[in-house]
Amino acid sequence: MIKAIKVIIGASFIAMMMTSITTPVFAGEVTLNGAGCFPIGHPVSKPWESFVNTVNERGKGVIQIKLIGGAPAIGSPFTLVQKMSKGAYDIVGCTEGYFGNVLIEGAALRFSEYPYSELRKNGAIDYLQKLFAEKNIHYLARYHDFGPFHLWLNKAVSKPDLSGLHLRISPIYKALFTALGATVQRSNTAQVYTYMENGTVQGFGWPMLGWVPSWAKVTKYRVEPGFYNSALHNVINLKTWKSLDAQQQALLTKIGLEFEAKSESSTPEFQAQLNKQRDWLASKGMETITFEGTDREKWLSSAVKEGWAEVIERSPKHGLALKELFTK
Repeated sequence: MIKAIKVIIGASFIAMMMTSITTPVFAGEVTLNGAGCFPIGHPVSKPWESFVNTVNERGKGVIQIKLIGGAPAIGSPFTLVQKMSKGAYDIVGCTEGYFGNVLIEGAALRFSEYPYSELRKNGAIDYLQKLFAEKNIHYLARYHDFGPFHLWLNKAVSKPDLSGLHLRISPIYKALFTALGATVQRSNTAQVYTYMENGTVQGFGWPMLGWVPSWAKVTKYRVEPGFYNSALHNVINLKTWKSLDAQQQALLTKIGLEFEAKSESSTPEFQAQLNKQRDWLASKGMETITFEGTDREKWLSSAVKEGWAEVIERSPKHGLALKELFTK
């Protein structure tokens, strides 16, 4: 499971050996194989790469992460966590929308109405941790959030009726878009520009941040308000996690929680990022479609209703319990 253990033997140890002192002095540095659910260098991958770099800088002599690559170059993003749970990788950075085939209850992270600091106090993360453990996975922390999801279009709509629209989706918002009448299809992120340009789709779901700049050329409208949370998470093979010593586990946890705290949407820094992105989109000529009144209520209530219904249908006991812990 752990791919490399480097034993560093210092000159002092050699000296002790030469003077017949037989107690060895050495340090072990563990290297974990890591993978990401997005292409390396892609805007959505950069926070994961930042996490890996931080661990490698602060974990010298203790723990390192060797970044093998990102999807789809190394395989479908929908299989990475699945493969990790079986031992192909040690640690993966991914959105929960891509590992619903492993843990459908993980969608609760997307629907959360509380900051993560509260989720760690009220037992919500602990509850999920037990479910992860059954799949041979340890949940470390959220390492980034790209803000609320939005519907992005090249054709205007006036109300939350998506009939007649063909939209590119991921599992994250499939239930919502189909419930409101859209025809949907799944694709990798590299196909978004082409599909929008050639008319294969008239829109797509994506968070406010983590944008590919070229998409602005084929996107005319952003629908407000946003919905859900576009959080990205670190998950580790449980067998690997248990094989780490206390120092290695503590360092990963410390760095994980630091990334989690700075990605809270309530922080001024996070809000500044959102405002900067709105300004940039406006500078590219993108217009905003804002649902008001009953249309706004239908849009948001449908997102909550359809999202949780999908989880509860597939996991009635845990889905209902998680809804109590993750929503107000």
